[in-house]
Amino acid sequence: MAVVTVDFDGTLYQGNSFKVMFQVAKQEYGVKEWAVVSAGLVKSVFVGIFKGKEAFKHQFFHGFVKSFKGKTQEDLASFFDELARGDLEKVNRELVDKVKRHQADGDDIVILSGALMPFLNAFVREVGLENVATIGTQLVFDDEGVCVGKMGRIVNGDEKVNQLRAWLERNGKDEESETLYAYADSESDAPLLDLVDYPIVVNPDENMAKLATQKSWPVF
Repeated sequence: MAVVTVDFDGTLYQGNSFKVMFQVAKQEYGVKEWAVVSAGLVKSVFVGIFKGKEAFKHQFFHGFVKSFKGKTQEDLASFFDELARGDLEKVNRELVDKVKRHQADGDDIVILSGALMPFLNAFVREVGLENVATIGTQLVFDDEGVCVGKMGRIVNGDEKVNQLRAWLERNGKDEESETLYAYADSESDAPLLDLVDYPIVVNPDENMAKLATQKSWPVF
């Protein structure tokens, strides 16, 4: 038995969840929501100029989440269900089958991603994956279940390692004695891939393919 982590964007889902959110929002958002998103975009551009592309993406992500302020968990569940159903052609079906084979072997599956938790949960349901753990970026809700327009720390880079270790501890598993797998596509996943016993690169771009060659990581 092993613990198998699977990335979402670019790996299990051969697309970008944030871009899909943006496309759905273009159809459903009104003037008020787009005013919030536009303000976030302007701020993100300035951040990106001084801190780079990754800082731009993170700032815009935070700005977009502000548009969820005042929406209930039910509202957002409906939004993300539609989002998941509308882009199923980008599901990596071969990897879904591989995950199910891991499950048949008794392995624990953890979907570990920077994508928002409501999207991860909706997607997992739509592709028929059962009994899997999901760890993603959390939206913040008040005591009445209403989103306050904020989110927790984005789960990428070293944070994926932190989240995996926390999950292992919560589930009474020892990092040293467990066999760990990771399926991931991005250079930002390198800390996680370095940690596990069996790192597998999925759909790498040119830079990631070079890194996989350097580190002798197999490509799915």
